[in-house]
Amino acid sequence: MTAITAVGAYAPRFRITAEAFEEAWGQFQAAGITEKAVPAADEDPLTMAYEAASRALEAADLESERIDWLGVASSCPPTAEEDLTARLGAMLALRSDATFHLFSGSTRAGTRALWAGVDALEGDSAVALVVAADAPRGDPDDAIDHAAGAGAAAFVLESDGPAPIVDRAEYTAVYPGTRFRNTGDAETQGPGVTQYDRQAFTETIAGAVADLECDLEPDAAAIQAPNGSLPYRASGAAGIGTETIRAGATVHELGDLGAASVPVSLASSLAAGHECVLAVSHGSGAGADAFVVDLEREVPSATALDGDGTLSYVEYLRQRGVVTTGPPAGGGAYVSIPTWRRSLPQRYRLEAGRCPDCGALAFPPDGACRDCNSLAEYEPLELSGAGTVEAVTTISQGGAPPEFAEQQAQSGEYAAAIVALETDDGEQAVSVPAMGTGADHGSFGVGDRVETTIRRVYTQEGVTRYGFKIRPAE
Repeated sequence: MTAITAVGAYAPRFRITAEAFEEAWGQFQAAGITEKAVPAADEDPLTMAYEAASRALEAADLESERIDWLGVASSCPPTAEEDLTARLGAMLALRSDATFHLFSGSTRAGTRALWAGVDALEGDSAVALVVAADAPRGDPDDAIDHAAGAGAAAFVLESDGPAPIVDRAEYTAVYPGTRFRNTGDAETQGPGVTQYDRQAFTETIAGAVADLECDLEPDAAAIQAPNGSLPYRASGAAGIGTETIRAGATVHELGDLGAASVPVSLASSLAAGHECVLAVSHGSGAGADAFVVDLEREVPSATALDGDGTLSYVEYLRQRGVVTTGPPAGGGAYVSIPTWRRSLPQRYRLEAGRCPDCGALAFPPDGACRDCNSLAEYEPLELSGAGTVEAVTTISQGGAPPEFAEQQAQSGEYAAAIVALETDDGEQAVSVPAMGTGADHGSFGVGDRVETTIRRVYTQEGVTRYGFKIRPAE
């Protein structure tokens, strides 16, 4: 029986409260949400997917080469046409012959990916990684935007493990126009016909739950959460109490997570030790998936869902790029896409080189050894991602190179540092230049311990470049 063997979850540090929206608009149209997570200017569903997936692999103590199947889900991916699984696979150092699948087009995409992952492992000893990440957005004065949050969850699936998926069912019924995003639009919208929306939501959830064959006695429920009240309206349809829904809810603190709504709540519930979790998604159109997960023993978990930076409404609009003017004319230093691709082992996986003659480290590993001037071919090795700040400066408004100007307009000043990144054993280090993450400007000093993560660096020719940045060590 397919089981969840490890979970990871991530939400951005920034938060905006319901009160901030009320001050700006005179009302807050997302009932039941006290605050929501807001991605920094250098974050998007791909970087959040990396955060959740790397945590799941760490919790599982699993080498990335063990992953045979990858499913990635997002209703609002950063590109409308591109297979993001290739980028995520490279960031995680997955095997190139693993099976990659992308799921999108609906808030149901997260559980569709989970469903496909279970199918992929039926009767097989393979290992699957399912990742759901989302950051929906609507028009600024719309209820969808008031609720829209950001977050990601990841699950390692194997044929046996501590949290078996004991039952699942699906249900569809045609309800056009409940929630949609037209081609070319960045914002999700809906007609806001309350009774129609509720009917689509409750009918599909009730249909999926009714088709489950096991006897339901969950102590937590992960129900799709477009806002903080609609999941509770489905309690009767799902045959569970509101306290069971509250036990699994993350919407009140994180907002509407789109395709990641149910996965994040499921991951959070398993990490909290709930013994039986009912997970039910809903996607406009409309359809629902229902899963029952039993917790037989503790699931290895690594979650980072807490926030520590509260935004004003103006700062919120700025992080989203609503009140910025875009990139300056003329562009900046040009790095071609093929040239950038050649540096991906360094940008994604911190691949350095060791001189075979003197043992010195080089990053990037090219040219003559800086210590002994040897021209011998470097021996590749990956740095650990942990290090110490050796020098740091702050790039203030107007001081950024043109290619970074648009991101700086959203996030404000950022840190540029020289960091001594270490090998896994901590015995050697090599000095590398690094940017600080957008959420951490002003947080770095000489001697501080830091760690790397992957974020957006800049966009040129319409193609976003991703690479490592530093943040304070957890």
